[in-house]
Amino acid sequence: MKRIISAVLTAVLALTSLFALSACSSGGGVTIAVPNDTTNEARALLLLEDLGYIKLKEGAGITATVLDIEENPYNIKFNEVEAAQLPNVLQDVDYAVINSNYAISADLDPTADALGLEGSSSAYGNILAVKEGNENSDIIKALKAALESKKVADFITSKYGGAVVSVVDNPTDGFDADVNYGQLSGSTVSVAASPTPHAEILEVAKEILAEKNITLKIVEFTDYVQPNNVVESGDCDANYFQHLPYLEDFNSENGTHVVSVSTVHVEPLGIYGGRQQSLDEIKK
Repeated sequence: MKRIISAVLTAVLALTSLFALSACSSGGGVTIAVPNDTTNEARALLLLEDLGYIKLKEGAGITATVLDIEENPYNIKFNEVEAAQLPNVLQDVDYAVINSNYAISADLDPTADALGLEGSSSAYGNILAVKEGNENSDIIKALKAALESKKVADFITSKYGGAVVSVVDNPTDGFDADVNYGQLSGSTVSVAASPTPHAEILEVAKEILAEKNITLKIVEFTDYVQPNNVVESGDCDANYFQHLPYLEDFNSENGTHVVSVSTVHVEPLGIYGGRQQSLDEIKK
């Protein structure tokens, strides 16, 4: 009996080795790091689907995760990583799908270095957001007008060269005719923002508001949680770092009451090479 068991185990091990060798020789199996927050992970997967590397379940949409992958013909392995850390893990994976703001901060040029780039859909436009109930205050309307100005739109175009794209249809002169700027003179508005490109763009809005003796205080954060929390708590008047699908998901998960008042720009998501420098390696 022991001989029979031993023979069976030997046969099983042989078959296992054969299958492992077959799997290795069939190619594929690259590792791609993707954002681990709900909406940006979905964007990354939708980009990979558009490029023809995976197929998602029907209706997966903007909340898709790796569990919604229906077809993975190239045996891609996925690492779900906090969005801000993706540039840091790039050297340890074959590819990473990175938000443009984090790519730019890591000295990656989305228009030159990305191997594949998401379309500039305003569905993922980055928004100015405030706590519900404050949308129509004069200070927020003044801030909104400054961010929707031609001066800001021109800065985005010249500074980022397509890596960040203004989505404001009719840029203003920077001021709202319905706002009593005289009453706002001497006041301060605080905005929570990620460093690149949001804080840089806000510096332009700061110059516009300064013309009316309004101080714009920019408070920088590097994560995706605190900017909404400080608006909800009232520690900051507004934030500028996220797109609407992310905000809606955040409100649903956390019971917060933060709303969008303006869509300013879009940052196309891109896939960047780490250990591989060509997307051709995915299909090998």
